[in-house]
Amino acid sequence: MTSRPRPTSAPQHASRDSGGGNAMALLVIASCQLMVVLDITIVNIALPDIQRSLDFSTTSLSWVVNAYTLTFGGLLLLGGRAGDILGRRRVFVFGVLLFVLASLLGGLAQNPGQLLAARALQGVGGAIASPTSLALISTTFREGPERNRAFGVFAAVSAGGGAIGLLAGGILVEWLDWRWVLFVNVPIGLLIALATPRFIKESQRHPGHFDVTGALTSTVGMVLLVYGFIRAAQDGWGDTLTLVSFAAAVVVLAVFVLVERRSRQPITPLHMFADRNRAGTYGIMLCLAAAMFGMFFFLTLFVQNVLDFSPLRAGLAFLPVSAVIAVGAGLASRFLPVYGPKPFMVGGGLLAAAGLAWLTLTDVHSTYAGSVLGPMLVFSLGMGMEFVSLTLMALSNVAVRETGAASGLLNATQQVGGSLGLSILVTMYGTASGNEAEKQIPLFLRQASPAERLQFRRTGQLPSPWADEILTAGISAAFVTAAVFAAVAALIAVLAIQVRPSDLQRLQGGAMPGPG
Repeated sequence: MTSRPRPTSAPQHASRDSGGGNAMALLVIASCQLMVVLDITIVNIALPDIQRSLDFSTTSLSWVVNAYTLTFGGLLLLGGRAGDILGRRRVFVFGVLLFVLASLLGGLAQNPGQLLAARALQGVGGAIASPTSLALISTTFREGPERNRAFGVFAAVSAGGGAIGLLAGGILVEWLDWRWVLFVNVPIGLLIALATPRFIKESQRHPGHFDVTGALTSTVGMVLLVYGFIRAAQDGWGDTLTLVSFAAAVVVLAVFVLVERRSRQPITPLHMFADRNRAGTYGIMLCLAAAMFGMFFFLTLFVQNVLDFSPLRAGLAFLPVSAVIAVGAGLASRFLPVYGPKPFMVGGGLLAAAGLAWLTLTDVHSTYAGSVLGPMLVFSLGMGMEFVSLTLMALSNVAVRETGAASGLLNATQQVGGSLGLSILVTMYGTASGNEAEKQIPLFLRQASPAERLQFRRTGQLPSPWADEILTAGISAAFVTAAVFAAVAALIAVLAIQVRPSDLQRLQGGAMPGPG
């Protein structure tokens, strides 16, 4: 990868209009990032309503999350490359409009297949718009305090988008309908697309190569792998399609590695994994994302289906997570230059594992204050400590020209790890809930009235007390696996992370590379 020339038009624009014009440009860029980030959590709150409306099973419901995160994570680096080659403003607007179209189609979906296709298309739009929006800050704002403030706003929006999505999702589902968690993106996205040409200038285009083969093989390989796990949860490990899916995933991912090794401009620079600290950082993020995505997915089902929370109350119930993540990130930022990142990476992983292990104790008699809030806060404190440390370690000892690739890989690892981990947790859920169903169905049939037996034979659905027992048994098993993921993250930090004095100097501000 060669060093790119600095664009000439952006600094002139910044110096000519450093007031209202740049403020509007930042508003446009931050609004796009907020729309893309909150689309994960805003849909999470709507999952129980989506399940009932479109007749998803609990295991197949995970595709509503995975269809978005897999395409988003798999194509994230390709989206950033497209902005460099074709012009960032042009690509940014295209990504936003694609996201808008996909949101409209998703809101109009009448069956699971239509919704999943729309969610995948949303992920493509997000993968194009999100990395380009970050890069536009570099070409729109002057280097120094002005650009640093813009990066600060962008980071705050990225961190707070999840919390806003939880609350907004609860309000939209409770006051309107689950479809509005997708429809809401349409007017916002159109306003962003219309405002972009007015307030943001086009960046200089750089010649380059699109590694489309690498992006597609990585995405298809991960989709096959995730499908294999979810299929196993529904039809067992001996199912023919399950085995074929796993075999095909191995082949396609092997092709991906070969393609990346031979490509002149690979979408995933494999040499990034040669550094022990950075490879360990990516491994930790993979495990923690798997645990985090699973926690949100299953707790959303638990608080609404078992605790009978309304969507709005469920959104409010998760807000403490964002607040405590901010506390953990603040503690890590304050003391990391003194103690280095390793204690926070190990301690954060152990806290996350402890919180998830605590959640395994939930049952149908659990309450939010007594059994859910405490574990969530412990988990969130650990994740806040981890996020700061992982971001800094991913950028440590990276050439300035490759900071974009390093941070992009960390983001892609988070999305792909979350999808893969959620599929594994869904498999554990499916096995445990199936075993519990074998116990609960005979009990129900012995106690049920003739009318209740007839209703069960027609629908295959158990009434609430028995259904809650099955759901809770599966969720508890999923949390056991999530706790193992977090513990493995802590173990990787113990064994792999070795911070050198030069790394600590960077972390203390001596030579820290800026955002990519």
